[in-house]
Amino acid sequence: MKPAALWRIGLVIGLVALLEVLCLTGVIDKLTMQPPHVMVLDIWRMLASGSLNAAIAKTLGNAAIAFLLAMAIGVAAAIAIHRVKAVREALDPLFATYYAIPIFAFYPLLIILFGLGDAPEIFIGTALGVVGVIVSTLNGLDRVPRVLMKSARIARFGTLETAWRITLPYASPYILSGAKLAVAYSLIGIIGAEFIMSSSGMGYEISFAYNNFDNATMYPLIVLVLVVAGALNAALGRWEKALMARRGLA
Repeated sequence: MKPAALWRIGLVIGLVALLEVLCLTGVIDKLTMQPPHVMVLDIWRMLASGSLNAAIAKTLGNAAIAFLLAMAIGVAAAIAIHRVKAVREALDPLFATYYAIPIFAFYPLLIILFGLGDAPEIFIGTALGVVGVIVSTLNGLDRVPRVLMKSARIARFGTLETAWRITLPYASPYILSGAKLAVAYSLIGIIGAEFIMSSSGMGYEISFAYNNFDNATMYPLIVLVLVVAGALNAALGRWEKALMARRGLA
């Protein structure tokens, strides 16, 4: 294991240990937060009882749909934008300021358009994740060597075949960078939307537990979200590094 990875693991362990000490010594009041080892036990009890399995499945399922939509739309849009320089120049300022737009402010409009249910939440998760995918994919497409594009023209590849056989495989490490952003933003969008207006899902359960001082439910759900997001990003990160190393770019 590389020293950087050991430092990251050590930092996480150190922070958890510090939190444990602060909770056990009363510096952090037990009504505010339980010690980390109690959170782990609460997660085990919660999953074993199955009381929140439906809420967890709903949130993770919607986040997966939002992630896949963000990836599909983002990659397709990047391919189209990359081919037209004028469109790229027009949209670049929008991409640079996109995340300053308060997407959640449009939630009432989304309810009018899509109705109550999962659709507005999935739309928000997709909208948050898609631009990160577009920007990362464009970054990768910009780095495709000209000789490969000339080879595609000599072979008389069409637009789709060129993308499938040459540009997307070459840009795949950068697309995975966008995928890491899409994972995080999709979860943020879904859980945030559940906070605002939903009667189910992990976001709703966290909000309900907070309002009712139910730390035994709130903190385990928060930790579960962190673990899922961290595990997915770690897996995508390892895949990204493997592809970069294969290209000699690591």
